[in-house]
Parts: sequence; C-alpha cells; structure tokens
Amino acid sequence: MSSSAIFILDAKGKVLISRNYRGHIDMGVIDKFMPLLMEKEEEGLITPILQTPECTFAYVKTNNLYLVSVTRSNANIALVFVFLHKVVQVFTEYFKELEEESIRDNFVVIYELLDELIDFGYPQTTDSKILQEYITQEGHKLEIQPRIPMAVTNAVSWRSEGIKYRKNEVFLDVIESVNLLANANGNVLRSEIVGAIKMRVYLSGMPELRLGLNDKVLFESTGRGKSKSVELEDVKFHQCVRLSRFENDRTISFIPPDGEFELMSYRLNTHVKPLIWIESVIERHAHSRVEYMIKAKSQFKRRSTANNVEIVIP
Repeated sequence: MSSSAIFILDAKGKVLISRNYRGHIDMGVIDKFMPLLMEKEEEGLITPILQTPECTFAYVKTNNLYLVSVTRSNANIALVFVFLHKVVQVFTEYFKELEEESIRDNFVVIYELLDELIDFGYPQTTDSKILQEYITQEGHKLEIQPRIPMAVTNAVSWRSEGIKYRKNEVFLDVIESVNLLANANGNVLRSEIVGAIKMRVYLSGMPELRLGLNDKVLFESTGRGKSKSVELEDVKFHQCVRLSRFENDRTISFIPPDGEFELMSYRLNTHVKPLIWIESVIERHAHSRVEYMIKAKSQFKRRSTANNVEIVIP
C-alpha cells in the first residue's frame, strides 16, 4: 500500500482535514472528487474507487463524512480500504462520535494521529491503545510522559509493561450470527455461522494465555475425527496470536492486550436450522393497500430463550 495523501471531507465535499505524505501530487486534485462522485451517482454506478488521469481516489463514507485516500501509483487497494476503516475505528475510539463537529473540535489531535498512523504513505501504528499512550486529548497528560512508551518499541507492541491489577480477571464472549438464504418454498439454500471471540482482560504483568478449540483439523490429526468438532473457515486472528503455534498444534497462544479486544473471527459453512422461521403471505388489494400475514415459529430448545426479536417488514 502507498497512499499519497489523506483527506477528510464534509457532505458537500469541503476539505476539513488534509495531509500530504509523499509530495508528488497536487493537493487541488481533491476538487475533482465530489463532481466525479455525483456523476457516478447519477449514472447509478456508485463504486468505492474513482479514477482520473492523474490519480485514484479510494474512499469510505461515515456519518456524512468522506475519508479519502489519494494514490498515484498502483497501490494494493484492499490494504488501502483496510487502513481507511482502521482510521475510522481509531477516530471513533478517540472522539466517540465521528462527525463534522468532532472533526472541527479536535483537528489538532487528528493531525497528530494522521502523522502517527501513516509514514510516507505506509501504515505505521494503527493500534488505538498504543496511540492513546502518547497522543491525548488533554494537554496536561503529556507532562507525565517524559519518554516514548515502551509499547512503541517493545516486541509486544500491543501491551504496555508494568500493568497491575488488584484482582486478575479474564472475560470471554463467543458471539455468533446465523446467515440464511431460503427460497419461496421455505427451503434453505445456503446457511453459515459468522462468529467472533471477544475478550476483556484485566491481568497484571505480561501473562501468556492459551485457548483450545474443538477444531476438526486438530481432532483428525489426533485420531479423534469422530468427536464433536467444527471446521473453521476464514479465520482471522488478532496480531497478538502466535500463528506458528496455531499451525503446529491448533492452540491459540497469546499475550493479550489490556482491556477489551477481538481475539479472532471465523466462519462455519454448515447446515443450520433456522432458530426462528418466518412465513409470510402478502395480498395487494389496491394501489394504496397491502395486507401482510406474518407467522413466526421458534425452532430452538425449550430451555433457550430469544430476546429483542425484531421482524423487519419491507
């Protein structure tokens, strides 16, 4: 990835924040972004990438703000979008609500963040926990930082040294969602489970944690292929996980960041019975009257409960 410049625009295309990293493009090229975007919208060809003879725009939109990366070279566009979404995440953790007012109120901090997030067009430090150690919103906090935090130069960059708690605690949550595609006859055509393991860690020192899974690859390699196991796909780990250890014995070994973070995400491509089955009958009586008959049937075990169920009727 190589980003020549970063811009933050309001809903009308006015530049709120800009930073030129490589100095080989005209910063006035951003004036072509909004007319080109409106032209694509009129044609019904909205894409996250816009091209001109001089450069390429890659952008993400959030709360009527446009975060735009401008590149002149043949950049890895997938990495550009990953970085842009990471910038949105960092700004949100700093300012809670990422909107035009928060951008204007915190432009000094934003420029500091942009200088640390990316160096000469290449991503550098994108961990918000590390950034918050030496880029703060209150100026007086800088007085107690006489030197660069160890986390910036330490091999374990995601965790600072010297963390102490009176009580050591670890909380682990497995959050899964079911995606189903059914035809008009009620037959399930495709189903999958998308899951994530989220942790809250309040441990002293530099602890090493280990987590085991009922992974199908592990069970088959140890002669337990008939056991109750799952086949994980599209696994994505936090940077703290030792990947070599996972490849060898399928054990998730890691020194966790302090506080809340997502340890891993995964997908299970398996046949899933719908937890709540919906049947609908639609009758159109006139141009201004439509009658819906909706039936909902729960298909989970009696000892389970469903909370905050919402049925969206288009």
